[in-house]
Amino acid sequence: MSKVWAWGALIFGVVYFMLPLIGMTEFSLSMRRGVYSFDAYAAVLADPQFQATFAYSVVMALATIIFGILLVVPTAYWVRLKMPEARPYVEFITLLPLVIPAIVVVFGYIRLYNTSSWLPLTGSVMGTNILLMFGYAMLSLPYMYRSIDTGLRTIDIATLTEAAMSLGAGWVTILARVILPNVLASVLSGAFLTFAIVIGEFTIAALLDRPAFGPYMQILGANRAYEPAALAVIAFGITWACMGLIGLVSRFSRYTQVKR
Repeated sequence: MSKVWAWGALIFGVVYFMLPLIGMTEFSLSMRRGVYSFDAYAAVLADPQFQATFAYSVVMALATIIFGILLVVPTAYWVRLKMPEARPYVEFITLLPLVIPAIVVVFGYIRLYNTSSWLPLTGSVMGTNILLMFGYAMLSLPYMYRSIDTGLRTIDIATLTEAAMSLGAGWVTILARVILPNVLASVLSGAFLTFAIVIGEFTIAALLDRPAFGPYMQILGANRAYEPAALAVIAFGITWACMGLIGLVSRFSRYTQVKR
């Protein structure tokens, strides 16, 4: 009986999630009356604004990933090695982005860093981009930190650190050439999650008036019919591609560990 309920729940979940996706995909292919076509996809991909906003979001995602790695890897490593008693507090801090709405954060940014403040970051394009990157890093922090912390848990960082220090390695060398290669799969998992978050984020980018992919999707949805459905399918595909890459990286990491 339990198997019947389990299969029933699985089938219900698949139907619940797949039917809207199938309907949206079917609608996106119906731009040409009476026949399925990829006209909506061609129109979206040929739109210069799509290309510009998507390229901008990709660049911001890469910048956010680099910043997140530089911030989280040393922090998680140091907390696990030297300050284990501080770990609950660090974990609590990394969970705050899940309970503080993005709109609250971005209004705080605007209030604190406007042109009349002590640090007028919103007064320049570069400064606003930096604020946006910080906002993206904040949103991805819970996932990036837990991914890297899980990777650090699987290795003996104390032994690796002592061995590296006995050979004359400094802290930067230890992090870059000893710790990071051993948690690379976890770092890549966090990076793919960050990429998916940045590509679909709307609130912070819109209120900071940045030409990102999320606001472009909203603007297109307010003015077109078939193209927004095609764009949603594309965004869904990008997200699932990131999830698939996480699975491949995790599987490759397990295979490498077993082979060793």
